[in-house]
Amino acid sequence: MGFLSRKKPKSAPVEIQEEHPIVDELHEMEQAVPERVAEQPRTEIEDIPQPAVDEEPEEAPLNAAEPEPEPEESPEAEGDGRMKAIDLIAPTRLDFLAEKETAEREPVKTAEVIAFANQKGGVAKTTTTLNLAVAFAESGYRVLCIDLDPQGNLTMSQGIDPDKVERSLYDVLVNDMPISEIIVKREIDIAVASIDLAGAEIAMSTKIGRERSLEKALKEVAGDYDFVCIDTPPSLGLLTINALTAANKVIVPVQCEYLSMRGLVQLQNTLRMIQENLNPDVKIEGILPTMLDSRTIHAKEAVEILEENFGDLVFQSRIKKAIKFAEAPVKGASVLKYDSASSAANYYRDLAKEVLSHGSP
Repeated sequence: MGFLSRKKPKSAPVEIQEEHPIVDELHEMEQAVPERVAEQPRTEIEDIPQPAVDEEPEEAPLNAAEPEPEPEESPEAEGDGRMKAIDLIAPTRLDFLAEKETAEREPVKTAEVIAFANQKGGVAKTTTTLNLAVAFAESGYRVLCIDLDPQGNLTMSQGIDPDKVERSLYDVLVNDMPISEIIVKREIDIAVASIDLAGAEIAMSTKIGRERSLEKALKEVAGDYDFVCIDTPPSLGLLTINALTAANKVIVPVQCEYLSMRGLVQLQNTLRMIQENLNPDVKIEGILPTMLDSRTIHAKEAVEILEENFGDLVFQSRIKKAIKFAEAPVKGASVLKYDSASSAANYYRDLAKEVLSHGSP
């Protein structure tokens, strides 16, 4: 019992000897911490040197980061303050878009197409086509003449032999050759004709859209000229219909004789059919009295009949008979070049002024 009741004696606290290796290591750690703190002393605000009042602050080093400027508010910003998408596009882009939009709005200038037509021959169609075209050119306009007559008189009047022409309007109308390949430069540019053109109507008879063959061909050069003058054959066949379909205006040369004026009725009927079916914008620009012999009573009466029946459609200009009109083609020139100071040349200069005053370009 004495053994069981005997309590264990309390163990005395273990005293750590100063010379123990663990104690030495702890002392070393406690001494190291204050040494590291002492190496980096805390800087107080009062210790920062302040510049004197009169001294300028030192400039920042070149590699120092500059403070970013605060973004300015866009005058376009509204409501929630967000910028519009258009403000984010570069100014050069805006300028480009503005120029492009302006260019797209500008109308493209095309040539004024004038057909010279009358189903009766010998009324000075070719003479009028050439000399009026040259008169336009004298005024600074760019002019193209088209010889749609198989006789090739307009081509010959510019010193070109129709029998030696290799490519002509026949190739344009029948084989769809570009019209620029048959244009020859003389006093004015001329799309030449050849004797082959006489067979064009038969060759085009099975062609789809045959009435618009010339109109389609002219689209290639419409922007290169101010005027296109078309000399037509003395008939109202397919070639003349092509000319009237492509034209904006029609000038009708009429010899001052009674029989010559009878063809105007048939021309009006043909033009009305073309307006209804092919070209609603074509109109008669004017009726031109030609080969006028003012010495005869018959010629004066013929002009009076024209004015009574057609009123303002009759040009005030009169093309009187003159030997110069017969002499000029022999020299391969217009009468304006052959004899520039002659009355014959001035007749067509006056006509050009009258046509231009009617609102042409």
